[in-house]
Amino acid sequence: MSTMTIRMNEQDAELVRKFAHFEGVTISDFARAAILEKIEDSYDLQELREAVAQDSGERFSIDEILDELD
Repeated sequence: MSTMTIRMNEQDAELVRKFAHFEGVTISDFARAAILEKIEDSYDLQELREAVAQDSGERFSIDEILDELD
């Protein structure tokens, strides 16, 4: 497992310590989850942008969808 160092001012570090404690997780677990969530959000945003770019504007009503499923 790799080790990473994050540099921040004391005020920010204290906020991270308090928040991790409040959540009942270690600082390492909190940081790992936050970093991976940020990466996932970025991927999701890219996927949304691609979907919007390919959107033809065609829409279906719920009745049309249910008819198609029957």
